[in-house]
Amino acid sequence: MRQQDVARLFTTPVDSPAYAPTRYRFTDREYLNIYYRTDPEALRRLVPEPLTVTDPVVRFEMMRMPDTTGLGDYTEAGQLIAVEHEGEKGEFNLAMYVDSVPAISSGREYSAYPKKGGSPTLYVDSDTLVGTLDYGTLRVATATMGYKHHVLDPDEALAEISTPAFMVKTVPHYDGTPRICELVRTRITDVTVKSAFTAPARLQLFAHVMAPLADLPVLEMVRASHIVTDLTLAPVEPVFDYLAA
Repeated sequence: MRQQDVARLFTTPVDSPAYAPTRYRFTDREYLNIYYRTDPEALRRLVPEPLTVTDPVVRFEMMRMPDTTGLGDYTEAGQLIAVEHEGEKGEFNLAMYVDSVPAISSGREYSAYPKKGGSPTLYVDSDTLVGTLDYGTLRVATATMGYKHHVLDPDEALAEISTPAFMVKTVPHYDGTPRICELVRTRITDVTVKSAFTAPARLQLFAHVMAPLADLPVLEMVRASHIVTDLTLAPVEPVFDYLAA
């Protein structure tokens, strides 16, 4: 392989890339979103400056992705925190637990999604939409929502899905010192809302040292939604360089 070809590699291994070099389009992406209030001090310990916590609200999300270009079929779960940056409201993406190695690799390398391994599920159990997350052999989250009780306004659903997301991108030098350490912003685009409902919901979080979702305890339920969409992931853009600062 010539030097110029090595420099053009999208990712490794050189003979079998860890993920496809494509723009990711999702068809029939299904969300279970549960918004809840939590301890404001716990949020302040986790949310990085220059983001600010405007309201102590966390969104626990389950995402079922049965048809994704380049990545196929997989499921994710995670926590996002309501924040503000220079007057723009958004969410800080704290952590995502994923059952797909290509989705984890591409999310971390190609973008800045804070993904790690986990075993999430999203399914209908009789009259209830159920989302679960296991880390290893242990259950760390169980979410339940009434199945399609009330239609949600499509504009409200679109606003939920297309809220700007902020994440921290870190890449270390070989000596362990930071090589890249940035706050980045992204926003989902080309969204088609196919179905949107709301209903009562509940969320249980269980303590685990390596999947510490319960460190943001559920103090009050706010609302919940069940949304099915087609959408495209947009590239991230840096908004703050911690090393330059």
